Amino acid sequence: MADVDEHTDGEPLNTPPGAAPAAGAAPTPLGPWGERAGPPPGPQPGPAMVPPTAPARPLDAVDRDILRLLQTDGRASVRSVAERVHVSRANAYARINRLIDDGVIRGFGARVNHERAGHGASAYITLKIVQNSWRTVREQLQALPGAAHIALVSGDFDVLLLVHTPDNRTLRELVLTRLQSIPEVLSTRTLLVFEETDLDPYPEQRD
Repeated sequence: MADVDEHTDGEPLNTPPGAAPAAGAAPTPLGPWGERAGPPPGPQPGPAMVPPTAPARPLDAVDRDILRLLQTDGRASVRSVAERVHVSRANAYARINRLIDDGVIRGFGARVNHERAGHGASAYITLKIVQNSWRTVREQLQALPGAAHIALVSGDFDVLLLVHTPDNRTLRELVLTRLQSIPEVLSTRTLLVFEETDLDPYPEQRD
């Protein structure tokens, strides 16, 4: 999902209302996927996570309404957002920029139907990795074609990776050739996605 700097049908979010926008902007096979076996079961604590940043300021009901609108329609203009949450354009502009400055909003992008976009095979892949290798592994996973989400987790494995590929053959190649070649990866397990549904992150409250 590519981030963009402004809304295409309204004012850029980093431009005050009325101002002109700035210019420019070889493992042992195991199972159908051939993953190699990992170490014996048992606790294998993962590495420390990235240190947290400063906490964001508390969000009120209007902030959450703005987030819900922008996650539903990332192209909505400041004027449209203001009208729909019943505040002035200046207030909406200030709130959106505060959400960006606080790191609550990380960017804007399209919600893609991956199958129609030519990625007919999706999978969650679990990985066990060498302790204290999270940052190294993360950098290599980010470079994988089709990688959509990466998370460091607790439990029986250390990392959860979501990938979208054109077909099962490409997916198998990614697992056996790319993932298995990362020295810090001890084992993997592939879970095919048969169907997926995007949920509204801020559903309407009902009585």
